[in-house]
Amino acid sequence: MYLAVSFAVTYIVFGSPAAKVDPGLGDLPFFLILSVHYLWGLLLFLSSAGPTRFSRARYRRTLLVPEMLAAVSLLFFLFTYIFALNANMDYVHRFIESGGNLRLALDTRTERLLAWVRVFPLVAVNLATYLLVRIVRPELVQATCAIRSRPPDTVVRAWAFALTLLSAFLVAIAMPSFLSLEGFWPLGWIAFVPLLMVLRTVRFGQGVFYGVTFGVFTTLLSSYWLGTFSLVSLQITVFFFLIYYLIFTPLFLLAYRHVRWARFLVFPLAFTLFEYLRSVGFLGYPWALAAHSQYSVLPLIQVTEVTGVWGMSFLVLLGNSAIAEWLGSAIERSCSRRTRFERQTVLAVRRDFRWLAVTAGLIGVVTVAGVFMLRANTPADAPARTVTVAQIQQNNDPRKSDYEQTFATLASLTDSTMGARPDLVVWSETAFVPNIRRWSADDSVRRFHRLVLELLDYQRGLGTWLLTGNDDYEVVSDDDGREIERNHYNAAVLFDPTGERRETYRKIKLVPFTEHFPYREQLPWVYELLLEFDVHFWAEGRDHTVFEHPLVRFSTPICYEDVFPDLVRTMVAEGAEVILNISNDYWSLAEVQAKQHFVAGLFRAVENRRPVLRTTASGLTGHIDIAGRILQTAPYFEEAAMVSEVRIPELRTTVYTRLGDWFPGSSGTVLVLLLVGTAVSELRRRSPARRGRGSRDGRVDWRRIWDDE
Repeated sequence: MYLAVSFAVTYIVFGSPAAKVDPGLGDLPFFLILSVHYLWGLLLFLSSAGPTRFSRARYRRTLLVPEMLAAVSLLFFLFTYIFALNANMDYVHRFIESGGNLRLALDTRTERLLAWVRVFPLVAVNLATYLLVRIVRPELVQATCAIRSRPPDTVVRAWAFALTLLSAFLVAIAMPSFLSLEGFWPLGWIAFVPLLMVLRTVRFGQGVFYGVTFGVFTTLLSSYWLGTFSLVSLQITVFFFLIYYLIFTPLFLLAYRHVRWARFLVFPLAFTLFEYLRSVGFLGYPWALAAHSQYSVLPLIQVTEVTGVWGMSFLVLLGNSAIAEWLGSAIERSCSRRTRFERQTVLAVRRDFRWLAVTAGLIGVVTVAGVFMLRANTPADAPARTVTVAQIQQNNDPRKSDYEQTFATLASLTDSTMGARPDLVVWSETAFVPNIRRWSADDSVRRFHRLVLELLDYQRGLGTWLLTGNDDYEVVSDDDGREIERNHYNAAVLFDPTGERRETYRKIKLVPFTEHFPYREQLPWVYELLLEFDVHFWAEGRDHTVFEHPLVRFSTPICYEDVFPDLVRTMVAEGAEVILNISNDYWSLAEVQAKQHFVAGLFRAVENRRPVLRTTASGLTGHIDIAGRILQTAPYFEEAAMVSEVRIPELRTTVYTRLGDWFPGSSGTVLVLLLVGTAVSELRRRSPARRGRGSRDGRVDWRRIWDDE
């Protein structure tokens, strides 16, 4: 099968009407995968001529290798298919036409067909082998998967790869996804269960493989739209998450297999800490957190006022872990009847059921408390400050150079809101592209100079405040005052009704590798490679600017900055009364990305008890109150103008705003205490006083010790 499919794919790629034209370096991964399939098919063919008696090691390889090949080939197929979807993207064609190092893609329909014809046969042969071995020779699978010392859980071990992929799929669709923009929040409470069932059952090395497989496919399925952001974003993101899970999974498995008391706590504690660590630093990416699947369950998410989004993730992970532990014990119980392990598994089922009941009780208490917190944060009849904000969604791609047309659209949509007499008009990130600071004085490019003057005249005529995304710069001079270089910033600029430029916020948290790369000196070859793929870099801002408006103080996290809890918390701690995110999600052309971004930013409202407004070039513009209620949104990817009456209640400082990300650190501390407690217990167990317990000849009676505990 492997050799036949490999020969067929070789013909398709080189000799058929669907053959690759001028294969290059970019095709090397595909040829490498194809070569590995040839090699595996050849090994199977040669081994079939030898002895055919059953060998546990031989069949273990036969079971595991197709899983590894299936994971790699499926990953490559999904990458190929996702980029085939983008074959018609304007920015790709502009990059190619400007001399970029890509071949001109065919239309998206043809590219998708080629992905199925060239790559999917490799996926199919591995999946077919995976299924055939388990259906045709189930007795060999069961014998290979059996464990000598404990009751065999052959169902989980035999189908571990399928369960891992199932878990990745469930995690992805529990939140807004390609299946539903609303997500399926109940799935969030069971999505990790198949993975945990696998990790608690398989061997250590296999557990690492399945954990990494889960991480890679979860990342790809939840963030597939990154393929439209730039030419490198999706590959870089998946690669680094592969590294993250390669580090996390072995450490988790070691901790999980050593902790005895309250073992069901290990996964939620460890994974909560993991979610936090992958969200900080240069590579921070707090996207698709476990908590995000529960954004619509308002009573539950009120806990984030105290714990931040991390506490909500912990609750979801705790529910998954408790179910998996109880279910795993129940399966072991069914496999151990009338064996010497029966009493052990009976006690384990009872213990894990008690922990499951405790977990359900905790979630119930949090829900009831959340109901009361919702009532406390419901707008009362008492008067409060209100600010009328006009949010303009012009629905265009700022990367195009149609600046005059874009400005005309912005002006037309803004004029349509003037009847509501807004106190503030908000345009999106990079809504106006020519640098206002520079081209208002510099007339060397008459087009930009004229357009900036038109903007300033228009703004003065509005008679109200205007916030717009724009780039900004800072001149770096030598000791003699001569300009050395200019640092360019992605910025938000506030103008008052007289046209005076009041304040500017410069984006602090830049997208790694596509907006910022701080290792130019250390890794110059990476920097040059990124430039070849049309990446443009910004400098990092330093100040958490709080804009002063006569009616309100607000801060403007730009683009995906609103998904970083601590960044927004710092802005609130410095005096922001409203969080006003300006963004550009037009590039994705995916409602999934727009909704995921909106959902991630929603938690900032509850954490800090501040209204959140999102104004996008296109994507999802909306208004969220302090309890996380979505009050109104504009249509996806349409020109729209939305007027929001923003109610600013009596301000207070939440526990999260005051203490920050205390919960992940506490999770790590508790996990360490569990490990220390286990180590102390092991030392006591091996002490001379206990070494001879339960046996006259000094040997340890492990069954008695287990029963006593």
